[in-house]
Amino acid sequence: MKKQNIYSSSISGFARVCLLIVLCGSLGNLMAQDSTAAPAEPVVKKKSYVRNTFEGNFLIDNQTVMVPIKGTFEFDIQHRFGTTDQGFTDLFGLFAGATMRLGFSYTPIKDLQVGFGACNDRMQVDGNLKYALLKQTKDGKIPVSITYFGNVVMDTRKKDATTLFVSESDRFSFFNQIIIARKITENFSVQVSPSLSHFNNLEGYQDVSGKVLPKWNNDHFAISFSGRYKISPKTAIIVNYDQPLTQHPMSNPHPNISFGLEFKSSGHDFEVFAGNYGAVLPQNNNLFDQNDFTQGQFLIGFNISRLWNF
Repeated sequence: MKKQNIYSSSISGFARVCLLIVLCGSLGNLMAQDSTAAPAEPVVKKKSYVRNTFEGNFLIDNQTVMVPIKGTFEFDIQHRFGTTDQGFTDLFGLFAGATMRLGFSYTPIKDLQVGFGACNDRMQVDGNLKYALLKQTKDGKIPVSITYFGNVVMDTRKKDATTLFVSESDRFSFFNQIIIARKITENFSVQVSPSLSHFNNLEGYQDVSGKVLPKWNNDHFAISFSGRYKISPKTAIIVNYDQPLTQHPMSNPHPNISFGLEFKSSGHDFEVFAGNYGAVLPQNNNLFDQNDFTQGQFLIGFNISRLWNF
């Protein structure tokens, strides 16, 4: 009877051990099944974009690749004095006739800016649009930033013998530009900008037979190269070169070279420079410029921008 009790007790202990092993194995299988059924989601890294390729919207006579952040309202003053080649006669152009534009722009949604401006040159008004198509990333996967800029300009002068308006559409001109930029270092940025200007109506001339011939083609291609180098956190050297590409029947524009300084504060961007573009609106500069920098026909100019965020 004693042996039977010992044997029964041994069987009971062995059964408990087996049951414990089975339970542990089942728990391990369940955990394995759970891990297979619900794998951990991969971590998606958010793109980190390069900031402040340029300080503002303008780089001398050209737009930059930058679009202000959503909710930014901007007021711009662009001013060009007369050419400096008359020396002290008109104090290097400061007493000569000047060209000025006042502009307003707003960024209603991310990466899109719309604007309006008025210029005393031929009483022109303009509407413009700027959209960031691509932005340079810090990891280099997107090596450049690309922005589109375009405008439509209307000549609002009265129709008389001095104007060329046959129909209302003759008042309009258009400008389209793709801006490609790269921030190479924290202090050095460059951009290249091909453009197309179109004028609905242009002045012509009469040949010896009395036939009216065009001075210019209605479409004009050009390209600009711009750069900025910061010499302090708030000050930079800025340069720009514009090259016309289209050859015209009679009057070809001159290229433009310009250079200056840029000063930046929290709400202002100020540029002072010299160059041989005398207009303010880009299509007028690209097609009509007759100032020759090889003859010293430079102009002093400045751009002032004031920004508010809402």
